[in-house]
Amino acid sequence: MARSAEKAMAILSRWTAMVNSEDKPQDNARRPFLATECNDLKEAEKWRRQIIREVSKKVAQIQNAGMGEFRIRDLNDEINKLLREKRHWEDRIVELNGPNYAKIGPKMLDHEGKELPGNRGYKYFGAARDLPGVRELFEQDPPKAPRKNRAELYRFVDADYYGYRDDDDGLIIPLEKEAEEKARKEAVTDFAKKLDSEGITLEEKDDNIYLSLNFDNDENTDNIDKSFVSHVPVPSQKEVEDMLVRHKKQELLDRYASDILKAQSSEAKALMGL
Repeated sequence: MARSAEKAMAILSRWTAMVNSEDKPQDNARRPFLATECNDLKEAEKWRRQIIREVSKKVAQIQNAGMGEFRIRDLNDEINKLLREKRHWEDRIVELNGPNYAKIGPKMLDHEGKELPGNRGYKYFGAARDLPGVRELFEQDPPKAPRKNRAELYRFVDADYYGYRDDDDGLIIPLEKEAEEKARKEAVTDFAKKLDSEGITLEEKDDNIYLSLNFDNDENTDNIDKSFVSHVPVPSQKEVEDMLVRHKKQELLDRYASDILKAQSSEAKALMGL
């Protein structure tokens, strides 16, 4: 039943189209294969308008993603072919002293297609941009992080960067003290075990020698052994003063004395045994 209704509608549509075309002039002329074969400006503009109508129709068809991958690719190829042909006709119109549509014409068809860089003008329309292998080409890489110059790198380099003020927070010192006491106790225990294993006895003494010596008080400084033997001859204060005086005299003599006076002085020293 549905099939018969579809046939009737198709026949009715053809009959209506035939009736409407009876009063119109028949134009069975075919578009030339090459634009250079046309020498009439009006004819060239007519073929250009015809190409634009075909492109618009095919662009509307390619928006349907349910046509299948092969049909979409064929439609996209046909659209690009028509766009190239349209540019040929526009160049021919300019040669026939017509308007330059490449500069003054509307760009309604150009913004609907997207061209891949370095693809020599081939554009993708509608569902063709979502085809496998094409979608990845249009995906842009994430922008790279801007590189910092030397001034920006050194902006946050301060004393905290080198750890100079790590002890000022009041947390590290108590932790280090606790870890130090624990390590000392473990070392003493290991040493005692080693002595026990070797059969050596050592008198235990818990006094801390570092706490018993308080160098800040004068009364405790007397308990420190002051016996000190110097193995290097140390000059006394008098000898140091005499040496400085001789050095100063020699500088004044070198600055103000003449060569003859210097020679006499050296001879006198030699005679005196100095």
